[in-house]
Amino acid sequence: MDLLNTLVDKGLRRELPTREEALAVLATSDDDVLDVVAAAGKVRRQWFGRRVKLNYLVNLKSGLCPEDCSYCSQRLGSSTGILKYSWLKPDEASRAAAAGLAGGAKRVCLVASGRGPTDRDVDRVAGTIKAIKEQNEGVEVCACLGLLSDGQAERLREAGADAYNHNLNTSEGTYGDITTTHTYADRVDTVNKAHAAGLSACSGLIAGMGETDEDLVDVVFSLRALDPDSVPVNFLIPVEGTPLAKEWNLTPQRCLRILAMVRFVCPDVEVRIAGGREVHLRTMQPLALHLANSIFLGDYLTTEGQAGQADLEMIADAGFVVEGSDETTLPRHRAEARDAVPGSHADAGCGSDAGCASGCGSHEGSGSHADVCGTAVANEPRTDLVAVRRRGAGTDLAPNA
Repeated sequence: MDLLNTLVDKGLRRELPTREEALAVLATSDDDVLDVVAAAGKVRRQWFGRRVKLNYLVNLKSGLCPEDCSYCSQRLGSSTGILKYSWLKPDEASRAAAAGLAGGAKRVCLVASGRGPTDRDVDRVAGTIKAIKEQNEGVEVCACLGLLSDGQAERLREAGADAYNHNLNTSEGTYGDITTTHTYADRVDTVNKAHAAGLSACSGLIAGMGETDEDLVDVVFSLRALDPDSVPVNFLIPVEGTPLAKEWNLTPQRCLRILAMVRFVCPDVEVRIAGGREVHLRTMQPLALHLANSIFLGDYLTTEGQAGQADLEMIADAGFVVEGSDETTLPRHRAEARDAVPGSHADAGCGSDAGCASGCGSHEGSGSHADVCGTAVANEPRTDLVAVRRRGAGTDLAPNA
């Protein structure tokens, strides 16, 4: 297929595809999905080999959020039945993080629901970062706390944070349909604050919220322009009690096409499969490893994920290897560019799941992708695959890692 050959050549040169080429990837048939995966896989291997980076989420504060993000189980007025608790103490968060690190995670992502942190919250998270780093040599820590005020990114960096996550989630044109309590521009500003402070910026998207193919391409092109080190790709988890609970539009093939498009547009960036992979990719998850070089281990913020041991077995069975703590995630040219930034840390960014104003999320759907060339357009609801997290942080039960 001429399209795929062109995209591979561009990806190996780090050249931006055209919007038409990106849209064409999303419009390919299910009959061609293996060809699409094989092509994007060449780009993934060029920059990341067969390594898979493991990340582990610690939900520092669950629920109780004043924002109205339609996809989020922690939103204002939520009736989802999720765990609700205030800030974990540093030693509690450190114990939760240790479980993920013991399971092979290289990075811990500290997430808190809410519009954004107060200065006191930043001090609290700084203490948690210190506790985790004192007890786990070489660990990377990413913070995901919402919209940042001036000076807060610098304080997090000084406390030892390596990265900051804040997702764009969807296109600027449709953002107001998803959230009304903050703006797309607010999110862009926070990503820029993280960049300016020398943190490794991480920003991604949520697929499955009723967006069109054009919306998906818009947000991925916007992410490319922001130049984060990592791009988490979430697939909406339609949690009962949220406004988007009935959105079941993704198929495994559709998810693979989205991941491939992201890889072609962001060839040398850490692409992470975040929330919703178990729900929407299901048995096709191993194929997604040919497109993304990073996943979350175990559970998400408010929902359960695949068993940690099953993740490790899947990686090995698919012929991939877990990235070691002594390995640099990003390709040399990106890592060297980061090292040249005064005060910058580590190598790659972070993302998360269906979650909070901090930039977490997960779901999918497309208003424009009709049944063309035999391509399936809708998933049967799999509510059996959506389970509210009842273990790990905020509970007395052992975490899934």
